[in-house]
Amino acid sequence: MALLWSKKPKAETNYSEETRKLTSSGKSAKGKVVKSEKSTAAPKAKAVALPSGHFDDAAGAIIRPHITEKSGLLSQAGTYTFQVASGANKTAVAKAVKALYKVTPVKVAVINLPAKKIFVKGRIGTVSAMKKAMVTLKKGDKIDFV
Repeated sequence: MALLWSKKPKAETNYSEETRKLTSSGKSAKGKVVKSEKSTAAPKAKAVALPSGHFDDAAGAIIRPHITEKSGLLSQAGTYTFQVASGANKTAVAKAVKALYKVTPVKVAVINLPAKKIFVKGRIGTVSAMKKAMVTLKKGDKIDFV
């Protein structure tokens, strides 16, 4: 077992002399508080919290097209279905469709689908919750999912 859990050689460690002298209380052997000069962690960028429905890029609201048999039949009539971000609203989805596909949405319906518990092969599992949007386009506009 000693071969599997061997220590690294001293040459590979990146500790300075000051940090080696630190005890568990953060003081040096002489009792003085020692601060290390170099910080290995980079400063974190501040995350800007956007209000619900606001996305930093126009296409951020749409995750992917939701392609099923029912959505395929609806797409022939001009209504397309997309899986959208949980914070997306109707105006954000309409802007995203216009930016991504260069078509004009006339109507947007947003549907919140809750998580479901399922029972498969003797085990309990869950189907993830998701939010989808049904977008009706202007007559003559078409989206081609390749």
